[in-house]
Amino acid sequence: MAIIILLLIVICVVAVFSIQNALPVEITFFFWKFEASLAIIVFLSMLCGMIAGAIILSLLRMKPTTKKIVTGSAAEKK
Repeated sequence: MAIIILLLIVICVVAVFSIQNALPVEITFFFWKFEASLAIIVFLSMLCGMIAGAIILSLLRMKPTTKKIVTGSAAEKK
């Protein structure tokens, strides 16, 4: 429950920041240039970070599914 509350607080702070900074800015990435609202850029950056964090967290929580294959009986191993 605390994670949900923290997530909502972060989203609200980003929303307020985005509303107050709605001026258009020019984004340059290598040879690609475009102009967009700072609010959209901040929101998309936050969204990409949240998605990347969720993917990394889910990958870290996955347990490896390695199973040992046992063939024969214990007497054969001697």
